[in-house]
Amino acid sequence: MMGWDVFKQYFNAWESSTANVVEAWLKSPLVLEPAGTWLSMMMKTKAAADKNAATAWGALGLPTKRDQERALHALNQIQSRLIDLEEQLADMKAATAAPKKA
Repeated sequence: MMGWDVFKQYFNAWESSTANVVEAWLKSPLVLEPAGTWLSMMMKTKAAADKNAATAWGALGLPTKRDQERALHALNQIQSRLIDLEEQLADMKAATAAPKKA
């Protein structure tokens, strides 16, 4: 058990000093600027790829992701309205059935 405690103590010391070095390194403009440039480039590439994919699907006559999202949104709205109407109908049935029993 003593070996584990020694290992844990050394590991904690190593992790603490490493974390400090890595944190300082990641805050450096020498790392942040190229990382930001790379991220911007990747986002532009992804946007172009998404646009090309949507164009290709559209050319085949298939719905694009945007078309599917619009259809799903409309379906959710219709479903919500249907649930509301069913609740109103149940309330109306309950209201008309209650006086007959009394």
